[in-house]
Amino acid sequence: MRTGIRGLLVLSVALLPACSSGEDTADTSDLTRSLLAQPAGDTRSTPLDGQSTAPGPSPSIPLTELGMNRGDPEAPVRVIELSDYGCGYCRQFHQETFPALLAEFIETGMVEWKFVPFITGMFDNSLAATEAAECALAQNREAFEGLNQRIWSDQAEWKRSGAPEPVLRGWVSELGMDMGAYDSCVGGDERSDRIDASTALARDAGVRGTPTFVVLGYPPLQGALPVDVFRSILMAVHEQAVADGGR
Repeated sequence: MRTGIRGLLVLSVALLPACSSGEDTADTSDLTRSLLAQPAGDTRSTPLDGQSTAPGPSPSIPLTELGMNRGDPEAPVRVIELSDYGCGYCRQFHQETFPALLAEFIETGMVEWKFVPFITGMFDNSLAATEAAECALAQNREAFEGLNQRIWSDQAEWKRSGAPEPVLRGWVSELGMDMGAYDSCVGGDERSDRIDASTALARDAGVRGTPTFVVLGYPPLQGALPVDVFRSILMAVHEQAVADGGR
């Protein structure tokens, strides 16, 4: 059965065209091992050019402490999403596909979903958006969820702005956050270590395009895959996890 699921994952990507960097795709088992080694409808993606993620040391922050988790931590299926806030296909996924996955799989306890935003270096003002989201998360999940949705839905506004920080701060002020703490967080680069670690993680894992998803234990998926494709994959993986002794 596990072989069949792996085939479904690979076939889904093969049948759905995705942009590539022009290089051979990284070994999928290497990517999964890299992520697991960290302590405990359009179908395209934005390709990385091989020079996009900034050079730097390997992450000093464990994967378990990066990003934002949704769902039951005891769920039998775990998914890691690696996205850049400036990526148009990442926006498409979050606007068109993720709401259904949230309702059907995450909120029902079937899947735990870890969203890890990182900086590809390809998109204007992406760092400002990521810093704002991280500083919102530092205060509370509700603030993060509100700002996260606004960042995706109104991507063009902050992405094309010559001064994205005031745009993002205006949205934050509508969420009832402690603005003094927020300003201190952004101004003091208090979340820069997390952003740097997430970016290094994506680089070291060999991520070739955004968005990239890893259903732990299986090959990675790349691109804004339609909800029906995700639904088929997650249902198959969940059924196998339960059969193997999960919940």
